[in-house]
Amino acid sequence: MSEKKVDFFSEQWLKKYQEILNKNAAYKDAAKDWEGDFIFQIDADGSTVKEPARAYIDLWHGDCRKVALAAPGQKAAFEYSGPLKNWKLLLAGQIDPIKGLMARKFTLKGDMGKVMRYTKAAAELVATAVKIPTKFPDEK
Repeated sequence: MSEKKVDFFSEQWLKKYQEILNKNAAYKDAAKDWEGDFIFQIDADGSTVKEPARAYIDLWHGDCRKVALAAPGQKAAFEYSGPLKNWKLLLAGQIDPIKGLMARKFTLKGDMGKVMRYTKAAAELVATAVKIPTKFPDEK
């Protein structure tokens, strides 16, 4: 029997993400010098996603210290955002998080140079998310 899917960017999904990320040795190594928090955002599309869905993730030297639903207007050092269809492709392994920025599938607010120095950490952030059985907002 397969594991029950968890709503993407729900509190339950975020807690599971934090738990798995904090056990990921490859992420800990790749992000050992990283300092900075993120807001990950699913952009509103007017149909499936009426309002932006936002998740706050506090990352510090290879540890995920905090996860939470992010309030509108909440700030972080970095904001990574894109439409639902691109988030689904990212979690399906069809878009790389950095190449997705270059191809304008996602946008980044924050120091792009710093992010580019931690591409392995970015890849591990996605590899961790892939491990969570995820139910997206457009799925019944």
